[in-house]
Amino acid sequence: MDYPRIIKKPWDQHLVRPNLEDYRTARAEFSWDRLSRELDWFDDEHINIAHVAIDAHLNTDRRDKKALIWEGKKGVIEEYTFADLARLSNRFANVLVNRLGVQKGDRVFFFLERIPEIFVGILGTLKAGGIIGPLFSAFGPDAVKDRLADSRAKVLVTSPALKKKVIEVFPELPHLQNIILVHRPGETSDTGDISYEAEMAGASESFEIVKTHKEDYAIMHYTSGTTGKPKGAVHAHAAVQGHYATAKYVLDLQADDIYWCTADPGWVTGTSYGMFGPWSNGVTQVVYEGGFSARRWYSFLEEKKVTVWYTAPTAIRMLMKSGDELPRQYSFDALRYMCSVGEPLNPEAVIWGNKIFDKPFHDNWWQTETGSIMIANYPVQDVKPGSMGRPFPGIEAGIIDDDFKELPPGSEGNLALKPGWPSMFRTYWEKEELYRSRFKNGWYISGDKAKKDEEGYFWFVGRVDDVINTAGHLVGPFEVESVLIEHPAVAEAGVIGKPDPIAMEVIKAFVSLKEGYEYSEELRHDIQKFARGRLSSAASPRELEFLPSLPKTRSGKIMRRLLKARELGLPLGDTSTLEED
Repeated sequence: MDYPRIIKKPWDQHLVRPNLEDYRTARAEFSWDRLSRELDWFDDEHINIAHVAIDAHLNTDRRDKKALIWEGKKGVIEEYTFADLARLSNRFANVLVNRLGVQKGDRVFFFLERIPEIFVGILGTLKAGGIIGPLFSAFGPDAVKDRLADSRAKVLVTSPALKKKVIEVFPELPHLQNIILVHRPGETSDTGDISYEAEMAGASESFEIVKTHKEDYAIMHYTSGTTGKPKGAVHAHAAVQGHYATAKYVLDLQADDIYWCTADPGWVTGTSYGMFGPWSNGVTQVVYEGGFSARRWYSFLEEKKVTVWYTAPTAIRMLMKSGDELPRQYSFDALRYMCSVGEPLNPEAVIWGNKIFDKPFHDNWWQTETGSIMIANYPVQDVKPGSMGRPFPGIEAGIIDDDFKELPPGSEGNLALKPGWPSMFRTYWEKEELYRSRFKNGWYISGDKAKKDEEGYFWFVGRVDDVINTAGHLVGPFEVESVLIEHPAVAEAGVIGKPDPIAMEVIKAFVSLKEGYEYSEELRHDIQKFARGRLSSAASPRELEFLPSLPKTRSGKIMRRLLKARELGLPLGDTSTLEED
């Protein structure tokens, strides 16, 4: 079905003029060097993300401006100015350096809920020259262990409740020297771990920030693949240029905005655009600790007078599922701009947003590896529902064939980018050969298939590999399969993504059983419970099917392609390498 474009008339949907007023002019004139002059560098080569995001505002009229308005699950509200976050992050930096001996380049990982302490801790770690590693709070023990072991993290910041989930893996982490426990009101623990509250109370509010080089490593986000364990995509302090620029020109953040990014800090969106992007622009952001609830989200938008909202397609589809009558009970007069990321935004969601909020959701595309938004819809451009938009002014994107030649408009091919933007990842942690394999013939190969139309709008087609996108979370099938075969009854496992109207894809697992075990509903539930206990809820199979054996190549590799084809009723394609019965 072809959906009509949503026509944008200059300024008539905006209380203020957009930061990007003319896309073609911006592309012609854009310069990363020129943009970098808008940020507060220590000198020509040295910059620190935390300084740009927080401390750079202390000598301006934004010093006492609210940076963070946080609301807890039970309705408790806490507010922090830029000066507050500067003082608190200085204290945490002192705890790391003076109490724990953290040095430049040490990895400090965060396994916390969406609470103020994770923002303070991440900023303090960056000030100390450490490399931050945020973890999703729903991870299970294996997911946490894999990431802490691979990174050789020195410090883990977590809570008593989350520590109980993963305590069993700590003996397998010889490099983990210290655990800092964060206690929110009402939480206690009787362990010998370091108390966040006690250490912060005795720490100085003065700290000489480490003057990191622009190429010094700052951020490590783990991303899944089809084979092997998750890999750590590492970004440098220079990435803040990308965070700042795209938050300004794509999210259109302006001085008086109240901004809400619904992403968890454990994912790249929650750092790039839940911390660094808005704060480097001096913008107030609101954070809601609780999970999804259509009624609560609508009331939060109304109560906080949110002006710019950045959320995920899965959340939008869940709002749609709750019906059109519920949002009509609320006022969204303050809301002027809405964006979406994490997976392709289906056209119906764009149309629905325009009907309910009198403005469309603006989809954009980027990856953990790119560090910031690469392709986007902009306030001044027509929206073509289903399109992820046009390249950011400083980005050159193309659709190329397998010989790395650019394809004409309308052709499906590999979505690729010309390297060199500031937020581009600098390596996969200790996997340099794998990193280099992503760059070929002058292109960064994204792993996505797409096409471009005559007007330069890009359209997502699908993944080249088997990575599953479930509710915006990229899940590698190998990681799930590895956990499933740890169950004593499972002989082999194959995992696919199955289309789903809400989550885009859900995880379906196929397993064959060892001798002596027989299929039963009880066993099915036991295997699924086992997987949920080892992985995050997002990465555990929603569906599980038993097969006598799984299709394999002659070399023994499970053919996920055939499992998916059979599940969806698609042609099996080439089966020449299929293992003979």
